[in-house]
Amino acid sequence: MRVAYLVNQYPSVSHTFVRREIEALERLGAHVSRFSIRQMTSDMLPDPADQRELGITHALLGRGAMALVPAVARIATTRPERFARAQALTMRIGKRSERGLFRNFAYLAEACALVEQLDDGGVHHVHAHFGTNSAAVAMLTHELGGPTYSFTAHGPEEFDRPELIKLSEKIARAAFVVGVSSFGRSQLYRYCAASDWSKIHVVRCGVDASYVTREPTPVPDVARFLSVGRLSEQKGQLLLVEAAAQLKREGRVFELVLVGDGPMRRDIEALIAREELHKHVRLAGWASGDEVRAQIEASRAFVLPSFAEGLPVVIMEALGRGRPVITTYIAGIPELVRNGVDGWLVPAGASDAVAAAMRAALDATPAQLNEMGRQGYQRVRALHDVDRNAAELLTLFERYARSSSGPRALHQR
Repeated sequence: MRVAYLVNQYPSVSHTFVRREIEALERLGAHVSRFSIRQMTSDMLPDPADQRELGITHALLGRGAMALVPAVARIATTRPERFARAQALTMRIGKRSERGLFRNFAYLAEACALVEQLDDGGVHHVHAHFGTNSAAVAMLTHELGGPTYSFTAHGPEEFDRPELIKLSEKIARAAFVVGVSSFGRSQLYRYCAASDWSKIHVVRCGVDASYVTREPTPVPDVARFLSVGRLSEQKGQLLLVEAAAQLKREGRVFELVLVGDGPMRRDIEALIAREELHKHVRLAGWASGDEVRAQIEASRAFVLPSFAEGLPVVIMEALGRGRPVITTYIAGIPELVRNGVDGWLVPAGASDAVAAAMRAALDATPAQLNEMGRQGYQRVRALHDVDRNAAELLTLFERYARSSSGPRALHQR
């Protein structure tokens, strides 16, 4: 089966789970074409695997927006009825949208370029990751006569502004929609007609095989915590540094390593300086997949006090390497992390609770930490095996592409 994957920015340091999913589909015999809306460059990608992926990914905006004009002219000429319908849809979703009419017409231009390439490649189905602009381009591509489409909604972005991104319209027109957790599925139910509930499925993200096929190493006898993620408001790193300041004031010996970068970096650096935490908190920047794995294995526990999430893959990776996790009672996280079993769940936005959980991890014996790690490892093996989950996704591709117009629609003019 020929499938096209469409992501706003791909490959990306924060989207390695998409690469793993594609690779698993290819191991199952699917032919996957990679499309990114924006052009990525090798200097943005510390992971060699992502750099290799860059070479086989086509960026719709790779030669600039003006390069899309010929494709728009060709589609408008050769598929006038389809183009008129897509224009009408663009007007409808663009009015009172988050991005406005101009940006939505840019999505239409991107869809014109994409549908030509899908036609040449004989693609049966398009799958977009995230229900934002990539799902809009996939929907307009289908309206232009392209193949069926689906998308994976991760959250929290899709659920923060469903009306502004026209989430219900995207669900209604999709062949099917994926949530990465039961919580995510419930949110999708909220923003579509009950008659569409049957085409909403849960397919959990998977971790790299090395996280579930190799027994985890024992938890080291070090007082080191690790947090991995984009430095942003929703990940809660400022609150984590506040918790670290509490532990410092108590005279606790510990180290906190933050892997990642982002818009909150200066605020975090300022708080570290204000609380004189330079000996306790280290900002490590982005890291490759192998480096993240090594950081996980060198830590006592993993911490991610997010305010808003879907279900973070890095939590799966930490548990997969046998490290207890400190995180929050939000979204799909409690479907994976069990309080007191494989980690600590705390209320979102409560620095005292985060500090208390970190204190508990510092006081726990090696035997207690290793048992938590063992439980987490088994949990990830049961729920987040990438090959098993990709097989579920491939079954959906085959079922829905086969039951609709699929590739035949590519040749409608």
